[in-house]
Amino acid sequence: MRRKQASVLVSSTFAFTICFAVWMMFAVLGIPIKTSLGLTETQFGLLAAMPVLTGSLVRVPLGIWTDKYGGRRVFFLLMLASVVPIYLIAYATAYWHFLLLGMFVGLAGGSFSVGTPYVARWYEKERRGLAMGIFGAGNSGSALTKFVAPGIVAAFGWQMLPKVYAVAMLATAILFWLFSYTDKSHLAPSGESFTEQMKVLKDPRVWRYCQYYSVVFGGYVALALWMTKYYVAEYGFDLKHAALLAACFSLPGGVLRAVGGWISDKYGAARVTWAVMWVCWVCFFLLSYPQTQMVVETVTGPLAFHIGLSPLWFTVLLFIVGIAMAVGKASVFKFIGDDFSHNIGAVSGVVGLAGGLGGFILPVMFGALVDFTGVRSSAFMLLYGTVCVSLVWMHFSFKPLRAAPANQPAGAQA
Repeated sequence: MRRKQASVLVSSTFAFTICFAVWMMFAVLGIPIKTSLGLTETQFGLLAAMPVLTGSLVRVPLGIWTDKYGGRRVFFLLMLASVVPIYLIAYATAYWHFLLLGMFVGLAGGSFSVGTPYVARWYEKERRGLAMGIFGAGNSGSALTKFVAPGIVAAFGWQMLPKVYAVAMLATAILFWLFSYTDKSHLAPSGESFTEQMKVLKDPRVWRYCQYYSVVFGGYVALALWMTKYYVAEYGFDLKHAALLAACFSLPGGVLRAVGGWISDKYGAARVTWAVMWVCWVCFFLLSYPQTQMVVETVTGPLAFHIGLSPLWFTVLLFIVGIAMAVGKASVFKFIGDDFSHNIGAVSGVVGLAGGLGGFILPVMFGALVDFTGVRSSAFMLLYGTVCVSLVWMHFSFKPLRAAPANQPAGAQA
């Protein structure tokens, strides 16, 4: 059993890493396309986020199908279905071509709602948070794209990148099938209908977890898509160096999710998520301040000031946000694994949908805000507001629990 657990975890994590790298491909690929087609900031945001939209919308049915048919089968077919659309991007010439193909490429992003319940059911409750965190470390596929894609684009042109990714996806699907397993005892009762599974939406906890995840995962996806371009436009870096600096956010935001799972197992999901939101709140406040030139009239004459983050301090703060979001993504799914173990596929699909929609809407809003205000740091102003909402909601949601008598049983408090 331990050997099968390890094999399922490793093969699923590797497959999810490649899927996530493909899902984030427009973070790099979109920059030469934007230049070639003369796109606005809003159009670029829509292009980068289009795969995220599809990957979000398919998460609920994929989670339910995973409960019903098994994660191994669904994961394998999902990867195969995305190979051809990825390859065809190399031959796209018009903006609508990229948007349409991007929707089909987005199927790869739905792999999270397949792999999460698939991996979780192979592990005992006390080890589930760590296992789900290790699987979630596949988010580091975003950093993989930033390391690999600029070199491919520079050496062979942007058209080569989709071809390479299509071959990588096909090879990954085959490897996953060879090294993963099926356990029929993990399947949900076949007679349970879609309507019955969706009854979880009546539980207010699901909506809270959707809000938290839209910040820690939706914000992560949005920034992973946006930061390469931000470094190019704000600080004047070339594509290769901008992608490497952006990876300082993407890499810890993915790899350290396993650490977040371990921390959540040890200290509890509520306490960890609360701390994550506060760290993000402080960092986004600092990142929101735009580059500012100010002149103060003194008794000796005008005195000029420049206020703004240097590339170094900007990257340091972004690195901290990446760590916090990695821990937060794991802690939110620790909530789900503990509270909804009997239908984790359906709940993870709903929460994943909320997080993915955040990852779709935010880049579009980033672009619209830049077009409207002309201030690039307005993206962080928006994120600061979303974190404020989460902190207020968490405060009032857990207030009755904190006020409960200390000798009251934990189950009664919940």
